[in-house]
Amino acid sequence: MAGDEQITTHHESNPAAAIWLAGGPTPGPVVVVDHDPAWPATFEQIAERLRTALGPAALAVEHVGSTAVPGLPAKPVVDVDLAVADPADEPAYRGALESAGFTLVVREPQWHEHRCFRGTDPTANVHVFGPGCPETIRHRMFRDWLHRHHTDAARYRDAKLAAAAATSAEIGTVMDYNRRKKPVIHAIYERMFRAAGLGTHIR
Repeated sequence: MAGDEQITTHHESNPAAAIWLAGGPTPGPVVVVDHDPAWPATFEQIAERLRTALGPAALAVEHVGSTAVPGLPAKPVVDVDLAVADPADEPAYRGALESAGFTLVVREPQWHEHRCFRGTDPTANVHVFGPGCPETIRHRMFRDWLHRHHTDAARYRDAKLAAAAATSAEIGTVMDYNRRKKPVIHAIYERMFRAAGLGTHIR
């Protein structure tokens, strides 16, 4: 299990170091839509497919990201964190996920051995990490914090809409959109960590 310092440290994904299998992010409009009340049910459908495909190899399946927060606008893509014993051991799970309709699009060995699979019906990003990975812990904490703290949820909503507008106007990529949101995300994380008694570990 990740320790407090690992959880509070911003271990950033580095797209330049990623190994893209289906082409990297391309410039274009970033579409952020109003919250769809059907997203939780959509997640449950995806989760059932993952659990059926992997059986006990699916150690945890979590709905994360903005589609998991009621009222929050989001890109219409359901984000899922999937924990497996060793994400670097692709033969243990890749074939099963691809048979279930999920395509491996990127490997990030330098970022917790993260793999991302894309599903298209419905549209989903399945993020594969190991058990107790600090990133999955952060994702759950952030989701749950926004559920309970409406002021921060509103701040994040405004940051998302502004970032999408600016990125689309400049014909940037999703990575540019993520970069523009980052200051607000980090500020919320800091409040969240301090409230959890982790302030002395913030890096």
